[in-house]
Amino acid sequence: MEIKKYLDYLKYERSYSENTILGYANELNKFNEYLKEKKLNYLNLTKDDIWTYLKYLDSLEYKNTSIARHITTLRSFYAYLKEQKLIETNIFKTIHNPKVKRKLPDVLNYEELNALLDFKEIKNDREILEKCLFELLYATGMRVSEAVGIKIDDINLQEKTIKVLGKGNKERIVLFGDYALDALKNYLKVRKNFLKKGENNYLFLNTLGKPMSRVTAEQIVDKRVKQISLTHHISPHTLRHTFATHMLLNGADIRTVQELLGHEELNTTQIYTHLSNDYLRTEYLHKMQRK
Repeated sequence: MEIKKYLDYLKYERSYSENTILGYANELNKFNEYLKEKKLNYLNLTKDDIWTYLKYLDSLEYKNTSIARHITTLRSFYAYLKEQKLIETNIFKTIHNPKVKRKLPDVLNYEELNALLDFKEIKNDREILEKCLFELLYATGMRVSEAVGIKIDDINLQEKTIKVLGKGNKERIVLFGDYALDALKNYLKVRKNFLKKGENNYLFLNTLGKPMSRVTAEQIVDKRVKQISLTHHISPHTLRHTFATHMLLNGADIRTVQELLGHEELNTTQIYTHLSNDYLRTEYLHKMQRK
């Protein structure tokens, strides 16, 4: 199978993240092992061959979400094979994903959000950096991978905008408000203290003066959650979900939210319409219990 070439294509031409590519690799290797065991040619499969493979995954007690992910990966892989003229038709286009009950993402209520963003007395430069990171993640709805990729030249303080490089190497402009602006200005005043040797154009730096990694940003969030004793786990992505939900609750058009989040498909953004209704219901019941 052309697995390595396909993964290189995802990495160098589609700019997929390492985690996404690793997931594709695992699913393709699983499929390849099955084909070898059954002595099947991956370029000449029938619909029955595919259904037998899906039944095999089901026998291994794979959940519908996992099976759906396998089908999506294989559909994409076979689309690549068709582009390379190795096959005439993508047979996986005729295979529908199993129905998956979509889990609504976690969202912070306003009380939790205020606790997360309220650093009270900031003691050092590190906390100034962390405050800036949290404010920008919530204010813009950026992915954490996008936040750690921001360069100084991408920021326009006067217009309160940032040029972001998103999935598939696509650029978009995100907006931020006065709270994030204040946090950003405060951090820019002390950012030079993080530099060790020479200049670095990335906004967020680690203790070695190098660009902050996604893992480090996630560790900062985990540490903050423990500090304020939140009762449930949150990730940097929770702030993205919260941003989108609060935008819709405050009257933003769903297509505007789609553009700000960098979603290619509107139905990806539409989950937040369900989420905002669910959020309002939960908050209402919470307030009724307090009376």
